[in-house]
Amino acid sequence: MDNNRNDNNKNKSNKGGSDSKTFIKILIISLGLTFLFNLASTTMMMRSQSELNYSEFVNWVEENKIEKVEFRSDKLVVYPYADKLGEKDKKLATGNDKFYVGKVSYDELVPILRKHNVEFYSPIQYNSPIVSFFTSWILPILIMYLGFMLIMRFAVGKMGVGGMGKSNAKVYMEKETGVTFADVAGQDEAKESLNEIIDFLHNPEKYKKIGAKQPKGALLVGPPGTGKTLLARAVAGEANVTFMSLSGSDFEEMFVGVGASRVRELFKSAQENAPCIVFIDELDAVGQKRDNRFGSNDQTLNQLLSEMDGFDSSKGVVILGATNRPEVLDRALLRPGRFDRRIIVENPDLKGRIEVLKVHIKGVKQGSDIDLKKIALATSGASGADLANIVNEAALRAVRLGRNEILQEDLMESVEVVIAGKEKKDRIMSDKEKKIVSFHEVGHALAAALQKNAQPVQKITIIPRTMGSLGYTMQMPEEERYLMSKDEILAKIIVYLAGRSAEEIVFGSITTGASNDIEMATNLARNMISLYGMSDKFDMMALESVQNKYLSGDKVTLVGESTIAELDREVLAVIRDCHKKAKEMLLENKEALEEIAMFLYERENITGEEFMEIFRKYSIEENENKSASDNIW
Repeated sequence: MDNNRNDNNKNKSNKGGSDSKTFIKILIISLGLTFLFNLASTTMMMRSQSELNYSEFVNWVEENKIEKVEFRSDKLVVYPYADKLGEKDKKLATGNDKFYVGKVSYDELVPILRKHNVEFYSPIQYNSPIVSFFTSWILPILIMYLGFMLIMRFAVGKMGVGGMGKSNAKVYMEKETGVTFADVAGQDEAKESLNEIIDFLHNPEKYKKIGAKQPKGALLVGPPGTGKTLLARAVAGEANVTFMSLSGSDFEEMFVGVGASRVRELFKSAQENAPCIVFIDELDAVGQKRDNRFGSNDQTLNQLLSEMDGFDSSKGVVILGATNRPEVLDRALLRPGRFDRRIIVENPDLKGRIEVLKVHIKGVKQGSDIDLKKIALATSGASGADLANIVNEAALRAVRLGRNEILQEDLMESVEVVIAGKEKKDRIMSDKEKKIVSFHEVGHALAAALQKNAQPVQKITIIPRTMGSLGYTMQMPEEERYLMSKDEILAKIIVYLAGRSAEEIVFGSITTGASNDIEMATNLARNMISLYGMSDKFDMMALESVQNKYLSGDKVTLVGESTIAELDREVLAVIRDCHKKAKEMLLENKEALEEIAMFLYERENITGEEFMEIFRKYSIEENENKSASDNIW
């Protein structure tokens, strides 16, 4: 109760602060517009007045061209006889029948006017300076302020009648979603966590008898493309209830208060349609941590917190949120009584990937050679959306090649397309570049084959790809792995560095082709020391921490600058050692390197089986030579 009271007080104070800031903003805008209006009016008035210098005015008086003169506090208004003005005189006019002369000494001017029978007078001024100031400044400011306030109230008021502030939530009935848990593969743990919510919506009395309260909300957390939205729709489909969906960005608006009103409208609609599921995608757009700078987003979040406290979950309203940035969410949003549960929706494992592939390939005509396990092994770390894309790319490739069914080769090519992009057939390398790339890629493959901790080679190609690679070596694990030993990490770094090492050995020079390899090797070596505690120098000390792991995976330093400098030196030592070992491996197997590289140069693509066939020939010869040497001794 205390927490609710504090949140409500905070809401009130924030609302008061927002109103005062809105008042100041509108007042400043009104003042500025009034100033510009007065400036524009004065400028236009000056441009419309026909000015007459004093000497010319006296000449007109002496020539009897002036009918009357009006004395004002700051100037003279001269009314000439229109029929007595010459063409030269008329050119001084700007469209008016009167002229203006700057203020002069009336004592000197009056005798001259009387001499020439010119009528003169001074009008009585009824407006005081206070009245003029009020009409010129205060009144326009008030009118503009009231106008802005009416526009704001109209905009916000429209929220309840289907205008710009009305919630954009799309309401689906179960028959419209058409999604159940059978359509969601590879997320067994997440489905199990959501089953309780479904059961409550079906049998609420069972929980009320024991005194259990249904969680008000559940937060789906995971990387993009893992099926968070699909899971939310499946929950509504399984429960056979109304499904309301909207994005967190739908709450954002240029007018202060619009987002909060949309939240109120959403929850009002949810209670009217209970039982129902309310799904807020991209919750981080509206639920980010509040800071000292108050904004419209804070007001929207405060309203969301208030509404989640206020509604009764026993009526069958469940709030589901989804985000791939849980670290930026406000703590008040995650406390018990709001989003009670956090459900992790990760990228599927090997079994999950096979199940996802089965779901997406269900409606596609398949050949007899389809092996989904191989595809699943080759796509470690892929999301459900990635796997769906792979199946679709395979179908498109089959159509391009004139077939009415997909084969295993289509799926494998699709995996390559996702990893490295499409073949760039219009990029023609020179003969020298082609040889360099051939030795580079075979260097990777040999380093993998010569180490027991490295993954086996699936394919080697020197055909350029659209993502920038001039060639690549594809490795495929024999089984799903969740842990990596230090030896396996070092073996992987050696494989990364073996491409450049092959260039050094064969050509005696280096190229820019290893840039990505160097980056990957450096990151892996750094993670090994700073995150995994695989360093004798630092032992198990955490040097860095991963932030925003579901998106960018940015790292935050946990130690001082001097320690980071030592970390850099350790990383360099690992890279140098692995580079040395890679060169030694390739030098010992230079004949195999040269034969396989020239074979790749001629063929452009070779399979893992073709590579291993040549490699085993040299391995057998080496073992035979070793045995002969042992027999001599």
